[in-house]
Amino acid sequence: MAKTAMKNSIEPPRTKWSPDRRSVFLTAELVGGILTNSLALISDAAHMSTDAPALGISLAAMRIGRRPADSKRTFGYYRFEILATAFNAILLFMVALYIVYEAYERLQTPAEIESGTMLVIAAIGLVVNLISMRLLSAGKDTSLNMKGAYLEVWSDMLGSIGVIVGALLIRYTGWSWVDSVIAVGIGLWVLPRTWTLLRESMNVLLEGVPDGLGIEEIGASIRAKPGVTGIHDLHVWSISSGKTSLSVHVVSNGPPVTWPALVAGVRDMLAHDFEIHHTTVQVEDSPCEQAGELHDFTPEHAKTELQNE
Repeated sequence: MAKTAMKNSIEPPRTKWSPDRRSVFLTAELVGGILTNSLALISDAAHMSTDAPALGISLAAMRIGRRPADSKRTFGYYRFEILATAFNAILLFMVALYIVYEAYERLQTPAEIESGTMLVIAAIGLVVNLISMRLLSAGKDTSLNMKGAYLEVWSDMLGSIGVIVGALLIRYTGWSWVDSVIAVGIGLWVLPRTWTLLRESMNVLLEGVPDGLGIEEIGASIRAKPGVTGIHDLHVWSISSGKTSLSVHVVSNGPPVTWPALVAGVRDMLAHDFEIHHTTVQVEDSPCEQAGELHDFTPEHAKTELQNE
């Protein structure tokens, strides 16, 4: 059976190191990129500059997301994590596009590059990124929000490796155009992965079916329960990573006295086979007005459906 891709969000340990120390280093890397005329260093610093606020937003979102539900926000604040994820993805996407454009401009007019300083700064950057990745690894598989932060640091780590390779090539061959090629490579590597993260977060915001779940398979499993003659108005969505909800209307040919057992059986099956624990199951002896193919939220729709029966 299908399983959800994410479990409940957790707060990764010791992540405070990451934003603070990375902010200090990105400033040094940016200055070093300007002094050495290295667009690859500037590109790496630009990506890292998005990480500092992104990691801070991610941690703040996780703390806000743990606030309890209230009378106005009955689902709590879990969705705040997804908003932060979408913001981070858009920010990284824009930076990557800008770097690709700047690399194209630099290819037209190559600049002399201080490869020695470039190599030292990139090596330090690699160490910083590896430490940050280690600290974030605990939460990357449990929260879409932390997955985004981890992805940004991962892209920075690859960027640092690319800058090191570029610095060595420039130092021993004199090919200054390699710097722009490395910058373009960093941007092109980040773009598709950023798009994937943005698509996943938008699917949650649009209350789409979570990845790893098939609504047809869920519907078939409910229909297979004894006493079920049909279902309609089946919805599956998630509030945040690993927090999936489901609602469905079940039509039964059994007497009303058997309906509580039917509801319990459907809910147990959904929890066991699909790991969906927040469910609302409504049992009916005949399809209600919401059984139409199109979903509407107006009273006129309900009246029309009743008149057509």
